[in-house]
Amino acid sequence: MTFDIKPISKEGVPAALEKAQRYRLLNEPAAAESIYLDVLAVDPQNQQALVALALSITDQFRDELSAGVRRAREVLSHVRDEYKRNYYGGIVCERYAMAQLRHGAPRAAESAYEWLREAMEWYEKAEAIRSPGNDESILRWNTCARILARNPSLAPAPADVYEPSFD
Repeated sequence: MTFDIKPISKEGVPAALEKAQRYRLLNEPAAAESIYLDVLAVDPQNQQALVALALSITDQFRDELSAGVRRAREVLSHVRDEYKRNYYGGIVCERYAMAQLRHGAPRAAESAYEWLREAMEWYEKAEAIRSPGNDESILRWNTCARILARNPSLAPAPADVYEPSFD
């Protein structure tokens, strides 16, 4: 059964954004995501809603791993500010790494290492174009570095060494 989504008013956007933020704080990211989608339906270029939607998707990584990464990255591709695209691109990778560790799939530690390193690369891109006094990308990079330093099991996958069989 499908239902037609009811549009919100443009005048209701600020209140909707506040309500969605409260849902995120209450750890109800699916409800927040729905509200951000409602906002974007009437204001497709709303940068605050785009960033918050990407974050609400990452809040759901424990339930939706790789599909969530694709969805969050798609949303971020519509963010106009290059710094924010880079910074939040790092957030997506960092949160995905941590979700993989919690999920505990085979080779999760190796995968998490790669995702944390990718997050660090995004943070470095953001750092290079940050505003004076904006150190948030450095703080996130340092967090990733400390996670890797404190967890020696987080390491790159061993290089597969091919040894031909002469049987």
